[in-house]
Amino acid sequence: MKALEPSLTAAELAKLERDTFRYFVDEMNLENGLLPDNTRRGAPSSIAVVGFALTAYPIGVERGYITRSEAIKRALVSLRFFNDGPQGKGPDAIGYKGFYYHFLDMQSGRRVWNSELSTIDTTYLLAGALAAAMYFDGEAKDEREIRQLAEALYSRADWHWAQNRGLTVTHGWKPETGFIKYRWTGYSEALILYVLGLASPTFPLPEESYHAWTRAYKWKKLYGHEFLYAGPLFIHQLSHMWIDFRGIQDEYMRWKAIDYFENSRRAVYAQQSYAMRNPKKLAGYGRYCWGITASDGPGPAVRRINGKTRRFFDYLARGIPYGPDDGTVAPWAVAGSLPFAPEVVLPSLKRINKNYPEMTSKYGFKCSYNPTFTSSGRKQKGWVSQGYYGLDQGPIVMMIENYRSGLLWRLMRRCPYIIAGLRRAGFKGGWLGTSE
Repeated sequence: MKALEPSLTAAELAKLERDTFRYFVDEMNLENGLLPDNTRRGAPSSIAVVGFALTAYPIGVERGYITRSEAIKRALVSLRFFNDGPQGKGPDAIGYKGFYYHFLDMQSGRRVWNSELSTIDTTYLLAGALAAAMYFDGEAKDEREIRQLAEALYSRADWHWAQNRGLTVTHGWKPETGFIKYRWTGYSEALILYVLGLASPTFPLPEESYHAWTRAYKWKKLYGHEFLYAGPLFIHQLSHMWIDFRGIQDEYMRWKAIDYFENSRRAVYAQQSYAMRNPKKLAGYGRYCWGITASDGPGPAVRRINGKTRRFFDYLARGIPYGPDDGTVAPWAVAGSLPFAPEVVLPSLKRINKNYPEMTSKYGFKCSYNPTFTSSGRKQKGWVSQGYYGLDQGPIVMMIENYRSGLLWRLMRRCPYIIAGLRRAGFKGGWLGTSE
């Protein structure tokens, strides 16, 4: 009888969550509540990472990583910054129409890199604000202020404007060129965007916008697993950080007789199956080496390795089975899959610790590694990312906690906007009930 592969223990999982959470404490600018996109020198703030931090603070309090008073103080600094910051088309504005620029300077808070006013990253910021509001529910003045600020920020977002006279929501806007031509259609990380947009108390999306987004869904069968397709693994994870999709279904999922949680479980198994088949013959891939998603990478570079020319990329949304895939795998994507398939994830995390101890440092797992990226003829373990990305840290902390206790799911199941958005999107069943 074959011995079972060792799994990450409960103590090891707890340590990974605790170490990863420290990113949101140590890297925060206490003057304005901004957090960096990554740990590289001079990195700007990502507004999505601020949303992840706001979501992570309740976990930190419950687990004893941070005191309640310290978490409240940090949440207020962030929420006040976004509430009080200038809105408009001018160069000092941090946002416009209730949405915010994707990247802001860590010190001044001003827009950097000519970045777009991002609808999806603003969504994650607002989701974090609502999570904080649900957790800090006391009658003390500072906790009431958290709830008031979260309500104000959420109510400010003008979803009608973000549609730009269409049914679906645009990716964003720039003052120099106007709306980005791309729209959120087809299955992606924007599922929560539509839920929050539909529930807006001020500028709600019409129900038709949700149906327009699902019309471009693609159902596929890969390696024996049938599921609503998306190539990068993060698409199957991010909305689930806040919303418990177990047992609730929209019209599309009722037609397919599954739910989005089961869909993500199948996506995990498809990822593992792809790695085991390893069609591109990349180093390391197998049962315990998978996790192909948006991540840092060793490129841009072209190398001749074992007689084959291979192209490597830097930060990129990698996916299966059509690529891009240059052999880069992300431990954060594995950890972020924990609630869906712990029987697959826990042994894989244990194997990463065993085979790549250099992957772990002060904030838990580094972003990614690539066993294929070596110099020809040399015995090397490949490339390891040297930095941490806030977009990776959030899913690790949140999905470990949802697996361990379901804390965030319990919180957000009580959020009236989550409930209203899901119902307007046509979700029924499970914890949501059957009412229209």
